[in-house]
Amino acid sequence: MADASVAKPMSSAVGAESIVQIKDLHVGFKVFGGLLKVLNGVNMVVGRGEKIGIVGETGCGKTTTVKSILRILPGEARIFHGEVLFQDKNVYKMHPHELQKLRGQGASMIFQDPTAALNPVFTLGEQISEIISHSGTQPEGKKEAIKILAVKAFREATLPDAERMMETYPFQLSGGMRQRACIAMALATPRDLMIADEPTTNLDVTIQDQVLRLLKNLVDQRGMSLILITHSLGVARETTDRIYIMYAGNMVEVARTAEIFERPLHPYTTGLLSCIPKLTGGGVAEGIPGRIPDYMNPPAGCRFEPRCPKAMERCKKEKPEFVEVGKDHQVACFLYYQVPQNGVQHHG
Repeated sequence: MADASVAKPMSSAVGAESIVQIKDLHVGFKVFGGLLKVLNGVNMVVGRGEKIGIVGETGCGKTTTVKSILRILPGEARIFHGEVLFQDKNVYKMHPHELQKLRGQGASMIFQDPTAALNPVFTLGEQISEIISHSGTQPEGKKEAIKILAVKAFREATLPDAERMMETYPFQLSGGMRQRACIAMALATPRDLMIADEPTTNLDVTIQDQVLRLLKNLVDQRGMSLILITHSLGVARETTDRIYIMYAGNMVEVARTAEIFERPLHPYTTGLLSCIPKLTGGGVAEGIPGRIPDYMNPPAGCRFEPRCPKAMERCKKEKPEFVEVGKDHQVACFLYYQVPQNGVQHHG
């Protein structure tokens, strides 16, 4: 068995300074039938200026993970164990003014559905001005200064006629323009971290590419960290430095983006990669048999075991932790619990 000292979240990949650390986070949700045990010991590190992706199927806990960073989980959520640190401060021990500073200046989030994220009865100008005035970067009442910042943000988000956008209502815009407006609001004031929760889900393919390029360029220009949630490995490949593969409330593999594609190790990662259509053809991918487990009664061991083609008896009883399998590459799988100096040795 691997030495317990290597079963820990990656830190070497992001250097000495991290902006976010999630340590052994367990989150559940109280529902009518009982308790949904969703996050099952999530570990994650985001370095300053680093762009990471969280990739996994719908319902695997990606959004729950990032909402925990901003402390915006719904009322039925229960945090049973673990810590969420933002710039070395525990988010769940912050005083109200510290939490307001985190949301106003530290991090911002772009949600999956821009229609739901924008208030239909207020103009874009009113909404972005409210964000700027409460961010702490502009004194309240300085309307002209706030308007200048707002127009600048709309212009940077490539919205046409930025001045006119101040008087525009969300319903007057297309889906792509609404998402650009959300990006403008998220970047209207200086932030250290941007969280983008599947920001292109409801957009046409050509618009998706434009929005992702815009987001990446703005984040790079400002030296911000980025957490991009997506179910598409292709999107993550084009946008991120490092990828966390997530399955049913667990991080199962993490590595540099190129490494994930060149040397995928976890059976779930290889399954996801096999689902990507190839330019060379070869028929329609079969996908991964089965579905994510019932969170009311999840498997006792590895949650991927019921769907895993390489499952062992041990997988039914024990949960594998992260082990180092190479430089900046970790995987949570018993197949790799012996890692000699000269390379990876499959075990079992």
